[in-house]
Amino acid sequence: QVQLVESGGGLVQAGGSLRLSCALSGRTFSSYNMGWFRQPPGKERETVAGIGGSGGTTYYINSVKGRFTISRDNAKNVVYLQMNSLKPEDTAVYYCAATRDSGVLRIRVSDMDYWGQGTQVTVSS
Repeated sequence: QVQLVESGGGLVQAGGSLRLSCALSGRTFSSYNMGWFRQPPGKERETVAGIGGSGGTTYYINSVKGRFTISRDNAKNVVYLQMNSLKPEDTAVYYCAATRDSGVLRIRVSDMDYWGQGTQVTVSS
């Protein structure tokens, strides 16, 4: 059974940085596409970034391009989301999730098979 645990959330001022981490256990990490998702207050969950099993393919929504970086360390079974130049509109519960790597980076919310519990990120003005 795949289990995911997020960490690194917290309160930060606008313009600051946070690095989220997600540790996977239970299966071969490199066999999974990984994604970061967020759900702002009162809104639907959305994909933020994704990364293929080998780390060679990445995806970002337009609103975070140039500010966020997704990466993975398969030796440690950890995926990261480095968030720079944070804005109040980035405030949300952030989740990591995993899906079996089929050779195509499909990381819509509905594509994901395993979810972490989430970590709160709050960006103040």
